[in-house]
Amino acid sequence: MAAERTLERRFGPVTGACVVIANMIGVGVFTTTGYLLHDLGSPLVVLAGWLVGAVAALCGALCYAELGAALPENGGEYKLLSRIMHPYVGFLAAWTSLVVGFAAPTAMMGLAFGSYLQTLLVEDGSPAALVVRKVAAVAVIGLLAVVHSVHVGLGGKLHSLLTVLKVSLLFAFIGCGLMAMQPGRLVEGAAASDALTLFSAPFAVGLYYIAFTYAGWNSAAYLAGEIRDPEKNVPRALFAGTGLVCLIYLAFNVVLLASGPSEAIAASGDRVALVAAKGLFGERWGGLVAVIVAVGLVSTVSSQLLAGPRVSEAVGRDYPRLAWLSTRRAAGGPVYATLLQAGLAIGLALASGFETLLTYVGFLLSLFAALTVLGVVLLRRNEPGLARPYRVWAYPAPVVVVVALEGWMLVQAIRSRPEIVVAGLATLAVGSVLYVVVGRRAV
Repeated sequence: MAAERTLERRFGPVTGACVVIANMIGVGVFTTTGYLLHDLGSPLVVLAGWLVGAVAALCGALCYAELGAALPENGGEYKLLSRIMHPYVGFLAAWTSLVVGFAAPTAMMGLAFGSYLQTLLVEDGSPAALVVRKVAAVAVIGLLAVVHSVHVGLGGKLHSLLTVLKVSLLFAFIGCGLMAMQPGRLVEGAAASDALTLFSAPFAVGLYYIAFTYAGWNSAAYLAGEIRDPEKNVPRALFAGTGLVCLIYLAFNVVLLASGPSEAIAASGDRVALVAAKGLFGERWGGLVAVIVAVGLVSTVSSQLLAGPRVSEAVGRDYPRLAWLSTRRAAGGPVYATLLQAGLAIGLALASGFETLLTYVGFLLSLFAALTVLGVVLLRRNEPGLARPYRVWAYPAPVVVVVALEGWMLVQAIRSRPEIVVAGLATLAVGSVLYVVVGRRAV
């Protein structure tokens, strides 16, 4: 474990918060609301879903803050679950993080970046459209992987710059949208039965996708081993990043849902932001929104390639047969871990579409997030003497909220989308085989 302590703590709370913000604000907020309105029918019910997602994310951040401050090492769920439960559980979490938590979302964000960039360059349906999307996805993933591999400081500064730009553009859109929107649109289709919808299977499945959009609130924990004064700065990064994004999401969705007729928003598919912008400001503003989304997605790809390889690197430090994953250049990031994630992401982007990847990602992420939050209870029971610079506020309420909500969503997903469970179990089976192959930890 000595090798873990030699990592230089280069990042402050601002970079940590930027990693959280950039990981959370991805393609989901620009695409999910149209599908949700189509399935749930009422703008108020959709907003209720986003509010529930915000509560769950904040409760999760409270729990991860205690764990990250007490155990400030790179690796996120891998390190935490290996210590709290068993190395096998931690290894499965690391494998899931590599494929499901980071490579697949990186591919999704790359494809979405290509899709929005394509709207600026060529017409939909043209022979060049698909080529532009795929080439743009590969280019943005490849270039950012090189930057984060070669120089940690440069990658951190570029990432912070992109995140600040993304948030500024979003605030500008929200501010203008609040002045141009039609508030009456928010109550279209409202009925007394909406209260029952909040307990229905479609609402639970909707939360499943909302939870994916909020995913990333735990990102600062992945690089806790490189954050200065982690006892203070990991909780600060988690709270500041998660809280700001929750406010942005709620305000942004108010603007989207009040931008035009519910029928048009529900039929907009994955380009709800473009449809909303045209409804609020006119046709000519569609290009500006495409630029905002594209910039935001570059920032999210950057955050995935900054946080994700730290998990694989931590595995390499613990398992001799995977030691190559922990290789770093002088002043650089984990080279092979970054290139591995980027390579997997590029392969997924070339072989799959956005919707296929979205369906695949959420199930296992919800499972391991719930297990890690439950780890707060287990760690307090198993290691009561461990120094805890931060303790969960209102404990155990945040733990109960996250575990109960994630559990309900998982049950509903199993009932309504069994193919998701099959894909998730297949992923865990491959991870189990790899765990046997790589052998014992060196610690």
